[in-house]
Amino acid sequence: MRSVASLAAFAAALPSALAAYQGFNYGSTFTDGSPKAQSDFEADFKTAASLDGTGGAFTSARLYTMVQGGTANDVISAVPAAISTKTSLLLGLWASGGDGGFANELAALKAAISTYGDSLGPLVAGISVGSEDLYRVSPTGILNKSGYGATPDVLVNYISQVRAAIANTPLSGAPVGHVDTWTAWVNGSNDAVIDAVDFLGVDAYPYFQSTEPNGIDQGAALLNTATDNTAGVAKGKPVWVTETGWPVSGDTSNLAVPSPENAKTFWDEAGCPRFGNVNIWWFTLQDADPTTPNPSFGIIGSTLTTTPIYDLSCASVSKPKSSAPPPPPPSTPTPSPVQHKPSSTTTPEASTSTVVTTSSSSSSSSTTPSSSPAPSSTGGAVGVASSSTAAQTTMTTTTVSSSAASSSVASSSAPASNGTTTATGGASATGSSSPSSTTGATVPASGASVLSGQMGAGIVAILAAIMLL
Repeated sequence: MRSVASLAAFAAALPSALAAYQGFNYGSTFTDGSPKAQSDFEADFKTAASLDGTGGAFTSARLYTMVQGGTANDVISAVPAAISTKTSLLLGLWASGGDGGFANELAALKAAISTYGDSLGPLVAGISVGSEDLYRVSPTGILNKSGYGATPDVLVNYISQVRAAIANTPLSGAPVGHVDTWTAWVNGSNDAVIDAVDFLGVDAYPYFQSTEPNGIDQGAALLNTATDNTAGVAKGKPVWVTETGWPVSGDTSNLAVPSPENAKTFWDEAGCPRFGNVNIWWFTLQDADPTTPNPSFGIIGSTLTTTPIYDLSCASVSKPKSSAPPPPPPSTPTPSPVQHKPSSTTTPEASTSTVVTTSSSSSSSSTTPSSSPAPSSTGGAVGVASSSTAAQTTMTTTTVSSSAASSSVASSSAPASNGTTTATGGASATGSSSPSSTTGATVPASGASVLSGQMGAGIVAILAAIMLL
């Protein structure tokens, strides 16, 4: 029989097994394209962990690439910075740079394991293979000039390569997933990716949903729908919120008005109920150094400071109970327009972008030679359009209609933003599970599903320990 001291030590380890990750997204460069050094990432991570009103809860970082800016395949300096600051990492491998680009990402991942393995392993929350690649190769993504992506078969191959790279290493237990828009996840032609991953990451920005009511009063409900619909097709796998936020400044997008007041409302209604319950990485800590984009989502301005632009305390928000059951799978949801988040500079490499067009009666594909993008300063894809206002289109659940997308584009405000990555908030889905709260006062159903998965893992750990007694 194990000693009381052994049980106490085991109990002390339980919170880390059950706790949800909570942090921000971090690009590899500043807004002028200059690469961040280890000291820059350390300053970012320390600032995030010390933000006023947060109780030191923001101790995780999502990365878009494993490659240090300005190099071919050196390990991104965020890795040693995370180790020195005890910051957990959702590692990212950029998957829209063609096979050559991904080979560099994989080389950097292997080098990180070789150099930092035992120190890095415990800090890895997961590994994301790609970010919004499926959306960008869809007809709607192409019409929106959203940059270059990767098809499902390519992503499944890349995921397999990552699993092989981490096997029998300190990262072997890290979940491997993919990040995309919810409209990409519910598109049946992408099911192979769902089958291949351990988690589904969702990027969602109600601010950009300008073809429907998207004022701050609808913000939390739109995010809830995005996560609910993704959970409905996730086949029981966890759904993580990998990007969301509301801008503090910039142009109005239909009914969505950027302001510190509205950004705080979205934080309170969409963020606070999830913090500590669902794995979530907010966009973003800072996006105005040295230049300020339009729109700007940073919760601090151009200078690193622990004093945010708006109150982050969640003091007026009642925390939900975490025992809610997961939602039933939605029936065929009606996806809402897909939106875009701005990014910046381009670093083209010779490659091929494959555009997949599917319809209910047939499918076809075309290959378009192009220059492939690298991750940008804000972490998004690097595309070819220059407008700062995002276009929006509609994808069907199991098919993609070019004509429908064209119609939606015609009614939207402008082409895609300058080198965009995409994100979707989601609208009320006919025939699907509705958001649990229009105010975000409770965790949406998909959030409960994610929490269930995390708690399940903790329970397995408990049972395993008991069997050793």
